[in-house]
Amino acid sequence: MATETSNLMEKLVSLCKRRGFIFQSSEIYGGLGSCWDYGPLGVELKNNIQRLWWQAMVREHDNIVGLDASILMHPRVWEASGHVESFADLMVDCKNCKQRFRADELSSQVCPACGGPLTEARRFNLMFKTHMGPVEDEENIIYLRPETAQGIYVNYLNVMQAYRLKLPFGIAQVGKAFRNEITTSNFIFRTREFEQMEMQFFVQPGSEDEWMEKWKAERWDFYLQLGLNKDSLRFRQHGPDELVFYAKEAWDIEYQFPFGWKEIEGIHNRTDFDLSRHAKYSGKDLSYFDEATRQRFIPYIIETSAGLTRTLLTVLVDAYDEEPERVVLHLHPRLAPIKAGVFPLVRRNGMPQRAKQIYEMLKPHFTVFYDESGSIGRRYRRMDEIGTPFGITVDSQTAQDDTVTLRDRDTMQQVRVKIDALKEELEKRIND
Repeated sequence: MATETSNLMEKLVSLCKRRGFIFQSSEIYGGLGSCWDYGPLGVELKNNIQRLWWQAMVREHDNIVGLDASILMHPRVWEASGHVESFADLMVDCKNCKQRFRADELSSQVCPACGGPLTEARRFNLMFKTHMGPVEDEENIIYLRPETAQGIYVNYLNVMQAYRLKLPFGIAQVGKAFRNEITTSNFIFRTREFEQMEMQFFVQPGSEDEWMEKWKAERWDFYLQLGLNKDSLRFRQHGPDELVFYAKEAWDIEYQFPFGWKEIEGIHNRTDFDLSRHAKYSGKDLSYFDEATRQRFIPYIIETSAGLTRTLLTVLVDAYDEEPERVVLHLHPRLAPIKAGVFPLVRRNGMPQRAKQIYEMLKPHFTVFYDESGSIGRRYRRMDEIGTPFGITVDSQTAQDDTVTLRDRDTMQQVRVKIDALKEELEKRIND
């Protein structure tokens, strides 16, 4: 990539606002810390990532089904999961500038912002707390979910019985989660409101290592299919000192951001901890009876947990490039918010009318954009900057032979294509 990584994030944030990918939440009121709104292009990109994940995790598997659980859940769920007791970070305050920091992210006992002294570390629970009903008292406390996984665990029995599933099987979910982070940073990488893409795979104890390796390989391939640079990806195993109490084994798929190697997905062997805890706290039997072996047991769980909004940032960082005469997002065509721009070369000789006919012809099948403002070169550059992979231009030859030029974003090469063959040609190139 030609762009210097030191200022890439600043340029990316600027592009996202200028072109309608991501805006600061409540900006006209001064903004709300670590909360972001997704504009027209951001919504399209986010939806494209989600659709590809759902295709890979649900539609391509016979034994994985979907779920959309409620954000608000019974408070006992979070007692059983351990979140009420232990979902906390150690927090310190600067006595001078009053800024707050996570203690585990500091390398010294002085404030990284002003050099002032710090308070003693204290625990800070990351769950957002609210009340259900008209009376705000301790009995009506409820939480915004900090993860989507628990909604799957408490519905495990319902889904299994309703869909007549047998081990091994998975339940997938995409949804919002909320964490009252002490410190947030790096644009949308760590935010207080975010979306997760999680799949919980239920297996027979003893087979979990085999399934762990399978899901590691499959999830790695997913990011390559998104078009990410393989050299910017790696696996990292959690060491004994960072392995959470419920996990037997944990791996992160990490991406090399401008601010370092960071997790974009976690793959965890959660053992039987979650179902055992919910069985204990709810009093319900969540065991599985294997008819073949006549054995009853609590299934183990292999979890794949990715951030939808974090994946969006990853593909933007990976795609961003600067060339001598243009800024371009080299998004994979399947991810691109707009698949093709449709242009008349000039605004005369019937070219706008013909270009609009082509736009209307393609609109039911692809997200396309019509533009007749400015020079054709400027219109190409606008499309390059938002990652549109193809440009379709009506020119003087179109009236003679019903062909248009089809421009490739990455190579900038142009070929002539029959109008009747445009849909098929775009489908081929997008899915290549």
